[in-house]
Amino acid sequence: MPKSRVRKKKVYTAPSDKLPSAATVRKYKPSPRWVPAVAVTLIVLGIAWLVIYYLTATKWPVEQFGYWNLAVGFGMLVASLGVLTRWR
Repeated sequence: MPKSRVRKKKVYTAPSDKLPSAATVRKYKPSPRWVPAVAVTLIVLGIAWLVIYYLTATKWPVEQFGYWNLAVGFGMLVASLGVLTRWR
C-alpha cells in the first residue's frame, strides 16, 4: 500500500492591513488606590451587617427595617462587585 504524502503547514502571518497601529491600541491606566479599599470595606460591612442581623434575632442593626436589613447587607455586597469592575 502506498504511503501518503506528508503535508507541510505554512507559517501564519497576519495580513498587514488588519494589524492594529500604535495609535489605535488603548492603554489602560492602573486603577486608583481607593477602588480595592472601598470594595473590601463594602464586603466586610455587608457581611458584618448580615451576621449581626441574624445573631441578634432581627433586633440589630436597624430594627425598623425588618427584613429590609437583608437588602441592605446584600446591597453592600452587590455594590462591592460594582466597584470591583473598575479594578485593573
